[in-house]
Amino acid sequence: MRTTLPSLLPAMGFLLVAGRGLALFLVLVLVPAAAQTGERVVLVVGDSLSAAYNMEREQGWVYLLRDRLESEYPGWTAANASITGDTTRGGLSRLPRALQEHDPDVVLIALGGNDGLRGIAPDEIRANLEQMIGLATAAGADVVLAGVRIPANYGPAYTRRFEQTFHQVAEEHGLPLLPSILTDVEERNELFQNDGIHPSADAQPLILDNVWPVLRPVIEG
Repeated sequence: MRTTLPSLLPAMGFLLVAGRGLALFLVLVLVPAAAQTGERVVLVVGDSLSAAYNMEREQGWVYLLRDRLESEYPGWTAANASITGDTTRGGLSRLPRALQEHDPDVVLIALGGNDGLRGIAPDEIRANLEQMIGLATAAGADVVLAGVRIPANYGPAYTRRFEQTFHQVAEEHGLPLLPSILTDVEERNELFQNDGIHPSADAQPLILDNVWPVLRPVIEG
């Protein structure tokens, strides 16, 4: 079906600008989706634990969060900027565009698991998280930090430093912290897919239940 120009203008954010000889030109204005709908947005920036890995998008905990927000807090919604395999470095590189696209009121950072599995230095993880926090705060968003635990076979020294990184960043920046997004999930093998790494669809409501008590006060605040 052919789309007319008037129907495109509101959705795409065009402005008519007069030029030489009073000719009219179309100038594209980047208007965040939230600005178009008037909704307040929780933006989740994560990895496969938040990206509905190997399942339908509607089964993932971020989509379930969107449903809960729209039910309990009309005018709020959730946007998912999570990518399987992502690290804090990757999240930092793509956060500016996500902030511009979604204009969030709250940014939930749920990254670091892949950093830990790759043995990335905790100091680098910390620096990346702090830069993400700075970008989100500068954009006017509140920030919530979600950590994750890594297997003990990475050694007690690294494992301890890795987990402490999230606590230290949250404390120094005054952020709400969920120490592990997989609390009450990680010890239950039946809640994981066949790879033993990624939570199954059955685990997604439990993950949301972990996130919700930390996120809800920020929304209400």
